[in-house]
Amino acid sequence: MKKLSTIIATLCITFSYAQKVSDYKYIALPEKFSGFKNDQYKMDILLSKTLKQKQYVVVSGNRSQWTAEANSNPCSVLNADVINDSGFLRNKVVLEFKDCNGKVVASQKASTSIKEFEEGFQDALKQALVTIPVSSPKEISNQVETVVQEVQSSEPVKEVTRQATENSTPPQSGKYTNGKVSLQKVQIDDSQFILVENNSSVPFATFKSTSKKDTFKVKLNSGESTIGYYENGNIVIEMPKGNDDYSKEVFTLK
Repeated sequence: MKKLSTIIATLCITFSYAQKVSDYKYIALPEKFSGFKNDQYKMDILLSKTLKQKQYVVVSGNRSQWTAEANSNPCSVLNADVINDSGFLRNKVVLEFKDCNGKVVASQKASTSIKEFEEGFQDALKQALVTIPVSSPKEISNQVETVVQEVQSSEPVKEVTRQATENSTPPQSGKYTNGKVSLQKVQIDDSQFILVENNSSVPFATFKSTSKKDTFKVKLNSGESTIGYYENGNIVIEMPKGNDDYSKEVFTLK
């Protein structure tokens, strides 16, 4: 019987460089993932399939096989890697994306209680992939950044983090429940986060910021759109009931 996995899928680092993963159209996969020797447990197939579902164009790590468009601007291609971060009792992976300068654009760590290698590593990768948004390509400049530019671009992020702490905004990750379902909150970037159920690769709800503080546009896994907001530290979703009626679903931090 398939074992029930435990999600430990916390967003480790939200990098604030000029680009996000969703800014890219092309993602290159290496021939071998880091830390895996002879067997990648079909994670390359899973990663490629999921990225394509999220509307990315997956290319080989070998540049000679790239399209003419990708070759004309190699900085428009993001490089993916799955790193073996396993411990003694858990299969763990780090899903990492680097730009053409070798800088980490996003890094997502996840683990599972499933001890079988193939099933366990795939389960951990599925949890990490939940946080990857759908591709929404933007123009990526074809240039190398200097060390000075890196330091300057990272400073404002530290300030934003301090301000967020001082304003006691809700945590970027945590488990919430309405008494019927338990959901994990994962912060994608400064403007959006998701709520996802255990063992699911499809978000229960995706939240995007609006011009009004602590109020969000919400896309449910049913495809319906509604609104959500913070209320006394809780996450509230106005759930559509049909006939223009809504019910208030309150998710409290566990």
